[in-house]
Amino acid sequence: MTELESLYRAYFQDVYLYILSLSKDEHIAEDITSEAFIKAIKSIDTFKGTCDIRVWLCQIAKNCYFSYLRKNKKFIFTDKESDHANELNIDQLIISKEDSMKIHEILHKLKEPYKEVFSLRVFSELSFKQIASLFGKSENWACVTYHRARKKIQEEMEDY
Repeated sequence: MTELESLYRAYFQDVYLYILSLSKDEHIAEDITSEAFIKAIKSIDTFKGTCDIRVWLCQIAKNCYFSYLRKNKKFIFTDKESDHANELNIDQLIISKEDSMKIHEILHKLKEPYKEVFSLRVFSELSFKQIASLFGKSENWACVTYHRARKKIQEEMEDY
């Protein structure tokens, strides 16, 4: 088995599941994943090794997926309405002054780094990359920390 075959076998499932989570379509996910591996194989010489190869492959796949959407004139909805009708949407709640005050109270009680990461993302509108840089952590860490903070706030707001 060649090195490229072992790369494909080792990471195909991870990349496929990532694209499936974006596209919500098995056929599109299969096509995009295959296209991403073809591009990765063609440009393997450009891989610098500064990140996990899985991250590099997923980035290529994400770019392929966005290209697919542009070519097929499909829209990307970043804030889809939740499948759960009763789940609270923090972004909409911030609009209301009363709810905004309650969110600030909850946010004030959050432990670090959740409080700061949430504030930097929502109020300062920093990217996950910028937040990660401030903390000396990975972009994934910033994203996970933000979403955990958001979930904690949502849970507190459900009791409100």
